[in-house]
Amino acid sequence: MHSTSIKQLLHEHRSYFATGITKDPSFRLEQLRVLRKALTDNEDALFHALKEDLNKPAFEAYGGESAIVLHEIDHALRHLRCWSKPRRVRTPLAFFPARCFIHPVPFGVALIIGPWNFPVQLMLAPLAGAMAAGNCAVLKPSITAPHTSHIIMKLISENFDPAYVSIVEGGAETAQALLEERFDHVFFTGGVASGRLVMAAAAKHLTPVTLELGGKNACIVDADAPLDITARRIAFGKFFNAGQSCVAVDYLLVDRRIKQALLSRILKYTVEFYGEDASRSPDYARIVNEQHFDRLLGLLHAGDIMIGGGSDRANRYIAPTVIDGITGNEPIMEDEIFGPLLPVISYDDLSEAIEFVNSRPRPLALYFFSRNAAHQERVLAGTSSGGGCINDTVVHETVTGLPFGGVGDSGMGKYHGKASFDTFTHERSIVRNGFLVDVFLRYPPYRDHLRWLKKLF
Repeated sequence: MHSTSIKQLLHEHRSYFATGITKDPSFRLEQLRVLRKALTDNEDALFHALKEDLNKPAFEAYGGESAIVLHEIDHALRHLRCWSKPRRVRTPLAFFPARCFIHPVPFGVALIIGPWNFPVQLMLAPLAGAMAAGNCAVLKPSITAPHTSHIIMKLISENFDPAYVSIVEGGAETAQALLEERFDHVFFTGGVASGRLVMAAAAKHLTPVTLELGGKNACIVDADAPLDITARRIAFGKFFNAGQSCVAVDYLLVDRRIKQALLSRILKYTVEFYGEDASRSPDYARIVNEQHFDRLLGLLHAGDIMIGGGSDRANRYIAPTVIDGITGNEPIMEDEIFGPLLPVISYDDLSEAIEFVNSRPRPLALYFFSRNAAHQERVLAGTSSGGGCINDTVVHETVTGLPFGGVGDSGMGKYHGKASFDTFTHERSIVRNGFLVDVFLRYPPYRDHLRWLKKLF
């Protein structure tokens, strides 16, 4: 899309926003219902597209994509009128008879740039938040999941005024052209390197940003963890969507005393989930493209492959793989893996595991398995992450009531539920005064006014 077309598109959005229609809660509710219906009406087409792009099974397409968006919309429909009302706050006596309010107002025109791994959820869930807050929006889906991108484009163009919500397809050059323009908020989901570029571009216009990035999500397993349920939940949290998730378990830190027993159970449940040959499983996704396939294969040269290791480039298949004998200095431990490869590092004392996590950039998610409540609190108090789970993996990302986001290198800003509304909202502080009383203490000459002013405050 040429810069002239983008400028014209933005002009149309700003003109639409200037009419004030998006500020009406009734309009927002109506449009959210339209989005909900469009999503359910196009469910089969979206599931087919996700199958084409990622070989995503219907269960994962629903549970990891559309169900989360529907839940976000339903939550906003229930609470939007309350969220959008001005809130009164306590006013100092010195300002009597004034009253103070916080007015939630939309930013204006938001740019939402989505990724390819969960192309429905991570595009439409932020959109629901932007619409609930009363913004216009421009969507930029990832070209890496082209089938899903086309269906989302069809869904948006057929159901919304293009001056209200529009969608622009294209590659990195299109994203760059969009970021050269001034938006009122930019919401980006993707990798750390791309996040830095987005933030730098937004800084030229002093545009606020939400960055949902990723990182090396650690999973620590204590010696007393129940091995079967722990292994089952780790295998699920790693191999869901073939590991192509920003909250996937990226590596294991396992107490040395239980490592072999845990790995044998991870093998057991991986076979139970996907069979002896996961390439034949209808429930196992594929790597999104050959570029990512080759990148992942290049990470298999360190450590000892305990589980999996097989691949088929023609079908973009990489088996669920567990790699032992990792020290922490290998290439596989440098960047987010974003695939079905699970490195394993042993530790002898919990302090070692905590120190290892803290020696690296703060992750988007941290997982800890232990029966010991004191150890649980020790890990929570001694580490920093965007979010996480105790005795589970990945499920925190699906809870509407939990604000989701990163910290440090894993991102900034939160969304989901009320946090989505807040992300796309400017809290405008207003003092409302009248003419009945005018306190003269604030006016010069001050004389002994300071003494009275201190008492009033």
